[in-house]
Amino acid sequence: MSSTTDKIKGLANEAVGNVKQGIGKVTGDDHLVAEGKAQELKGEAQRTVGEVKDGVKNAADSVLGRK
Repeated sequence: MSSTTDKIKGLANEAVGNVKQGIGKVTGDDHLVAEGKAQELKGEAQRTVGEVKDGVKNAADSVLGRK
């Protein structure tokens, strides 16, 4: 997966996770709150992977004189 794809999927998972948490809190569904939190954390991890990929690429480009 490209860094951009990782970041987009991560942001989407974070957003869906937050929505699930909100709905779970309003409806009193603790399972949905937990599921939403897990999805939010998964999204944060995906986004971080994308950011790390960008950092590695930028560092490699810098070392190789591409930028």
